[in-house]
Amino acid sequence: MFCFWYNLIDNPRIIKGEVMLELLKKSAMEQSKALKNKEISAVELTKASLERIKAIDEKLGAFNSLTEEIALDTAKKVDEKIAKGEDLPLLAGVPLALKDNMNLIGSKTTASSKILENFVSPYNATATQKLLNNLIPIVGKANLDEFAMGSSNENSAFKKVHNPWDLNKVPGGSSGGSAASVASCEAALALGSDTGGSIRLPASFCGIVGMKPTYGKVSRYGLIAFASSLDQIGPFARTVEDAAALLEVISGYDKHDSTSLKLPVENYRNSLNNDIKGMKIGVVKELVSEGLAEDVQKAIQSAIETYKSLGAEVVEVSLPNLKHSIGIYYILATAECSSNLARFDGVKYGHRTADAKNLLEMYCKTRAEGFGPEVKRRIMLGTYALSSGYYDAYYKKALQMRRVVTEDFLKAFAQVDALIAPTCPNTAFDLGAKTEDPLAMYLTDIATISANLAGLPAISVPAGFDTEGMPIGLQIMTPQLTEAKVFNLSYKFEQAHDYYKQLANI
Repeated sequence: MFCFWYNLIDNPRIIKGEVMLELLKKSAMEQSKALKNKEISAVELTKASLERIKAIDEKLGAFNSLTEEIALDTAKKVDEKIAKGEDLPLLAGVPLALKDNMNLIGSKTTASSKILENFVSPYNATATQKLLNNLIPIVGKANLDEFAMGSSNENSAFKKVHNPWDLNKVPGGSSGGSAASVASCEAALALGSDTGGSIRLPASFCGIVGMKPTYGKVSRYGLIAFASSLDQIGPFARTVEDAAALLEVISGYDKHDSTSLKLPVENYRNSLNNDIKGMKIGVVKELVSEGLAEDVQKAIQSAIETYKSLGAEVVEVSLPNLKHSIGIYYILATAECSSNLARFDGVKYGHRTADAKNLLEMYCKTRAEGFGPEVKRRIMLGTYALSSGYYDAYYKKALQMRRVVTEDFLKAFAQVDALIAPTCPNTAFDLGAKTEDPLAMYLTDIATISANLAGLPAISVPAGFDTEGMPIGLQIMTPQLTEAKVFNLSYKFEQAHDYYKQLANI
């Protein structure tokens, strides 16, 4: 138990800012409890979050913009409910960062691209509306790789995001701003989107929890599409319990999204502490056999021993077609991006070139000026894969192989309850280390992409640190629609260690 006012009175040497920082370091559920116990007001907590962002984000780069008025208005509503003695919705009053590819009325939604630099959201994404319905203050729009295309968050049109554990290293992408904001205690929670690992990879690099739900579990309505058959919104948090609570808030059927699953919303927190004794966990052979950094290898071995000590049986499992996942992904994802990004042409919204003699020239110049190099690269790759004469050889074949990879998972889950692997073969690398080698950058996602191809729930949880003090992530995957099992297994692992309690010193 902690009390803001008590600390101020009993520790006069502690200034208000330091006390508030200690509060920001608490988990989302702890902050929620403090609000309900009237130890702090929602307005005070939201202001503390905003002040923290203003103090450190110039060097961190996690936010594209702040939504101060929206956040404080939401916080005031929380305080009014508390004053009236009314029950609060789940996570009400807890500050959250929203990835800047999700619509929020009254805010810019840029996708970190010049082509949308001045675009203001005319409606709320469904996930955003659920946050507002639960009175969760959205403090700002988090930076990302342009249109969510990248693994390092160096592709933003506005600024790079830095890793809170070492400002000279990348935070991971594409949801690097969301991950960095949580890891640096700018916000207790964040939403990201995951197309090929864009939640789990930054979570791993930044030493926090990041979860990709089953495809269709969370509505994509109002999320700027990258690859529609792969994109999924999910939570960032510092604890598994916080992530589970946030997924409860944002999940559920949405008539506006044709891929949304008509299923009841589960209470994932009820299953966190279930006994895992007797469960069978598979270690993905292809992801631990070669190419792992030594410290990552040690962390995975330690995780195996942890699960054994908790009573689970751990066996080796093969996914023989996993080696094809990178190729499959970069054909399908680029093809879908080529189609989805055709709408950004300067006609209805977004940037339009000021110098064009005719319609065709306007299209060409607008897109040339508005899109960055990585986005252009992927559009070109996708257009090629969909072009006449290459459709069958590339796109159609990739679709067929996607099914083969999915069947590998189905066979594996007939043998085991869950699969574990490193979230990434390495820890966070230096800024600029891979920007000149797109293939090396793409290979960063080798461990995460397959879960998107198969539509599986997957989570990254802190699993230790390398010799330089950089976080290592453990990835846990389970069959479709078994989020409760993912959270249960990750919570038991989390509670067996204190990795989640260690925070970046920024």
